[in-house]
Amino acid sequence: MHATIIQRIMGQFLMLFSITLLPPVLIDLLYQEGAAHAFFYSYLILLATGILLFLPVRKKKNDLRLRDGFIVVFLFWLVLGAAGAIPLYLYENLHIDIVDALFESISGLTTTGATVLVGLDSMPHSILFYRQELQWLGGMGIIVLAIAVMPMLGVGGMQLYKAEAPGPIKDSKLTPRIAETAKALWYIYLGLTVVCAVAYWLAGMNIFDAVAHSFATVAIGGFSTHDASIGYFDSPAIEIVAIIFMFLGAINFALHFTVVRSRSIMPYFRDAEFRLYATILIITSILSVYALYSQTIDHDMPHAIREAIFQTVSIATTSGFVTTDYAKWPVFIPVLLLFASFIGGCAGSTGGGMKVIRVLLLLKQGQREILRLIHPSAQVTVKVGKQPVKNSIIDAVWGFFAAYVALFAVMMLVLMFNGLDQITAFSAIAATINNLGPGLGGVSANYAHLSDFNKLLLCFSMFLGRLEIFTLLVLLMPAFWRK
Repeated sequence: MHATIIQRIMGQFLMLFSITLLPPVLIDLLYQEGAAHAFFYSYLILLATGILLFLPVRKKKNDLRLRDGFIVVFLFWLVLGAAGAIPLYLYENLHIDIVDALFESISGLTTTGATVLVGLDSMPHSILFYRQELQWLGGMGIIVLAIAVMPMLGVGGMQLYKAEAPGPIKDSKLTPRIAETAKALWYIYLGLTVVCAVAYWLAGMNIFDAVAHSFATVAIGGFSTHDASIGYFDSPAIEIVAIIFMFLGAINFALHFTVVRSRSIMPYFRDAEFRLYATILIITSILSVYALYSQTIDHDMPHAIREAIFQTVSIATTSGFVTTDYAKWPVFIPVLLLFASFIGGCAGSTGGGMKVIRVLLLLKQGQREILRLIHPSAQVTVKVGKQPVKNSIIDAVWGFFAAYVALFAVMMLVLMFNGLDQITAFSAIAATINNLGPGLGGVSANYAHLSDFNKLLLCFSMFLGRLEIFTLLVLLMPAFWRK
């Protein structure tokens, strides 16, 4: 482990992250709401800390190994999660303690969207913008951005990318250099954000809300500037825009890149993961519409279609926007949607969950085992599209699934032991490890009433989900630290 190079990178990250606190300062000066000091003081604290970390080791030029990449990724989310909480804690009118500030910051950076704040409609615009900004930055990972804009990482960039990027990724590199790869992904990400903001504005949002919601929509985050979320606007046009960009945000960005480069949408339809992703959303939407229409006293079919499709796309992609309290719908629908969030978005997207590609590989592996029972001597190869999948990848997927289920069960039992009912505990872990946000039961609206211990456990669950479990668990293995 190269401690000095890790220290240098963390110093650079903190200095870079401090810059993100300046836009909220400008917004507060524009609206004159008295929150600028919290962001400016936080900016000075983070900038000074970053400089103090960077200067003593600024001349160190060691290469970054894959092992170092895992440590940097973990420290990145831990340190910046804590750093992001500083302005929320310093703004005294929020009346939150350090645990709540930490929860809100980590929820934003991991694009979970779970919140402990209430009364969003009366909060300063700078605070609202900052929450959305955290999600936008966390959506593609600030580490990938740092690789693109900080060439001093040099050949170590690929090690960071492998440790950060959600997998399994179909293409390890889109372009020959990792910096160019990161730039390509961010151009796509930025382009989708700009188009989404313009679409929201044309659909009826004011400029501030349009920009703020575009951040959370493309990032599959779910934070809103209003307590009622997208339901505040009560606009079919705005909901359609949200559905389109939530759908796009949960697609593999490598696939977006291929589509843009080839100037054809056919790569979408040739991609096996995309086809399964779209199929899951369509089937879940149909079931939700039918259940909502047939099992409630509201037999307005157009209204049922509008409500069911929005909630389905939002929850299944792990966005977390809502237009109504779906937890009060016939119990089949909330449970169905929560189960859909376990699948989540595609690998290489800003979505959470286990990822569609893993579910696809599990299904194909199950199919292979059935064929082996029928034809014991047959050599059956698992393929995604026309490409054979190595057995090592299948083993990794099974390992991920086993670790996911085990950790989910343990954390759920801990929450129940600590006083939460079964529905609340189950949905709280599901909503955080899948980076979804809203749950059922006691966490359908917010997480403010939970104990500090439960909030910290859910922060750990958010980290597990954002780092795809293994990136975090590998640091707990003694073998990782052996030379």
